[in-house]
Amino acid sequence: MRYLTSTFLFCSLISSSFMIAQSFEIDLWETNIPNAINNPNYQESPIIEGKELMKTSQVTAPTLTIFKPENPNGTAILILPGGGYKHLAIHKEGTKIARWLNTLVITGIVLKYRLPSDVIMDEKSIGPLQDAQKAMRVIRSNAATWGIDPAKIGVMGFSAGGHLAATLSTGYDDEVYIENSYVSAKPNFSMLIYPVITMHDEFTHQGSKSNLLGDNPTADQIEMYSTENRINQQTPPTILIHALDDTSVPYQNSVIYFEGLQKHDIASEIHLYQKGGHGFGLNEDGPARNWPAACEQWLRTNALLRKGFP
Repeated sequence: MRYLTSTFLFCSLISSSFMIAQSFEIDLWETNIPNAINNPNYQESPIIEGKELMKTSQVTAPTLTIFKPENPNGTAILILPGGGYKHLAIHKEGTKIARWLNTLVITGIVLKYRLPSDVIMDEKSIGPLQDAQKAMRVIRSNAATWGIDPAKIGVMGFSAGGHLAATLSTGYDDEVYIENSYVSAKPNFSMLIYPVITMHDEFTHQGSKSNLLGDNPTADQIEMYSTENRINQQTPPTILIHALDDTSVPYQNSVIYFEGLQKHDIASEIHLYQKGGHGFGLNEDGPARNWPAACEQWLRTNALLRKGFP
């Protein structure tokens, strides 16, 4: 395992006080990575500005970066950046999100997951889910060490990362790799931010669909990876965030998932903003800037924030 430790000093988004958090990175898989094809010509392609990893692609060695607040409240959230299953917007939809969660004394954990590719995977469509399942199991296995309540581990995904989060939330028991432990990969709650949900042509994001399933997916693949089809009574409570003017991933993706949750009486909430477009992250401009406050209130409503905090 690799451990890289650093200290971040940052201003709370919800108060004027400063908080100290530690971050460290570990390899996701201790031994052989399942479903992997060794290809020395396929190398990760990071984009770094200053000391920050902004984006990356062609990931072959997935990692977890744990952002731990000084006094964690027990809640942890696995963060899945978006990027159309082609790259990872790991700063805007990863690191920045983890640091915001730290201001709520939540442990934020960013997954740098493998992106589907036929040149490094035997079956590319299951590669991201393998990493997401393993990440949940690693977090739950280390809960005591990292100050986490194993019953308060959620997942948050953005865009294609939202599709992966929804896939994990509905397919946490899918046997996509051999797991020797009995640790559950089920998230206790889900936060889906402008997510890709369906693979059906009417509302899907074609880039995400093609990158994950190829140019000619079968009808069975389309049904399997349209996550609205897999909602049942065991699906975790969920909040969904979307902008009505999103021209990349239509807002109907969030609506059909929300309707599925309601059909099965799953505690859920949806926020649709008139303006915001796609990929707004923590952007402070425009109506969609209020989504972090909506998520904070939802976390409080579901007893995932310390009572009385902040």
